[in-house]
Amino acid sequence: MKTLQSFLVSLFLIVCMTSQTIQAQTLKDSSFQRQAEIRRDGKILDSNYQTLGYVKADGRVVDQNYHTVGYVKPDGRIVDNSYHTVAYIKSNGTVQNSNYRTIGYIKADGTIKDANFHTVGYARDLTTTQAGALILLGKLF
Repeated sequence: MKTLQSFLVSLFLIVCMTSQTIQAQTLKDSSFQRQAEIRRDGKILDSNYQTLGYVKADGRVVDQNYHTVGYVKPDGRIVDNSYHTVAYIKSNGTVQNSNYRTIGYIKADGTIKDANFHTVGYARDLTTTQAGALILLGKLF
């Protein structure tokens, strides 16, 4: 969990709460280096194009072996496989950990900021489900 939370602070998200269609997305770090990609079919790849897992339309996130690792709930909660809350994505773009401490921000222009407002990455038009999947797989904050 520590690795998951620390990596989340290294990238930024943008949440599009109204999007229901999974669109292909690329996440980049603050140096614009590709960190992850979510394809239209829900497949999640790392920077070396290795499969990390899949995000399903129902909010379930599975690893490369199709084992469920967690869920992204409609209210923005990201829970692990034991239903323990890992993070929250609020409608205003604030990302909080399970103790409600702000760990980052998702700006409307695609910039992802850490808790100290330093730019840590870029992305555009990620859905809440996509962002939550990347959190569960250790690619965001």
